[in-house]
Amino acid sequence: MLSSLSRALAMLEAVIAEGASRSIASIARDLGVPVATAHRQVASLIADGYLARQGAGFHVAGPRLLRLLGELDEKQVIANCAAPVLHRLAGNLRCVAQLGTLEGDMVTYRIKTGAGAGDLFTRVGMQLEAYCSGIGKVLLAWLPESDREAYLATGPFPALTARTITAPGALRRELAHVREAGYAIDDGEIAEGLQCLAVPVRSPDGRVIAAISASRSAVQGGASPPEGMLAEIRVSEADIEAILADVLAV
Repeated sequence: MLSSLSRALAMLEAVIAEGASRSIASIARDLGVPVATAHRQVASLIADGYLARQGAGFHVAGPRLLRLLGELDEKQVIANCAAPVLHRLAGNLRCVAQLGTLEGDMVTYRIKTGAGAGDLFTRVGMQLEAYCSGIGKVLLAWLPESDREAYLATGPFPALTARTITAPGALRRELAHVREAGYAIDDGEIAEGLQCLAVPVRSPDGRVIAAISASRSAVQGGASPPEGMLAEIRVSEADIEAILADVLAV
């Protein structure tokens, strides 16, 4: 059964890559598959909506496959890979763990888990300003310099609490510190009494494509993360990146 499925998926991949310009018989010969078998596989894929006929003897992605691809952008794949790791992180630290990505100038929250998650004002799918959160500061810190400077040029930024960094120059220095340290802290900047520690998540090619955070009630001395918290979140960062290396590798 698994071998049959693997052969069908190999045929699907080959047809998507070249089926608009090559015949099924030609593709079958390259794959070492009997032509009759290839035609049966393609007929099944057409019936299920994964392929569609395009002219005489040629094929393209079908409506079912196109709908599926529309739902599986890179950032959603990242969230799917990270979810079990963040569930574990939240349990280990007894905190709320989150993952966010940057869309334009806003952070989109894609995962939120852990005890007390329902009490935190963020929600999955919500977009919030980047300058005042740990996740946002991480994502801004690793933008290309021109993009980061364009963002800073939109300041000064509204103060959400007395601790919010509002001046572009001060935020520029903060983001430089984030890059140097490798993590960001939101110490009551987005909401009073809330502390958040965030680190970047990198793709296999080294791009920062997301950030994860651990949030809990603020403690005294917010300039440094509590002992052990950074180490725990670093383990989760490495675990997520290892999964992504398998899933996103070309």
